[in-house]
Amino acid sequence: MLRQTLVALQAGQSMAEHVSPGEATVYILRGRIRVVADRTSWDGRSGDLIALPRTRHRIDAVADTVALLTVAKY
Repeated sequence: MLRQTLVALQAGQSMAEHVSPGEATVYILRGRIRVVADRTSWDGRSGDLIALPRTRHRIDAVADTVALLTVAKY
């Protein structure tokens, strides 16, 4: 099953730490984010596609952001 969600975060806001329910990506339509998992982080900006880790992670908005979150559940 494929699920897509449009997410809007203001600068300084976060999606709380969580474990992905399946294979997931985030496509940044506008803005900048940082994905943080343990001591590793990935930065993304408009036009970037980031594969989210299956480990616990959170998403921080570095700037006002609109992104498309896609999750494939098996």
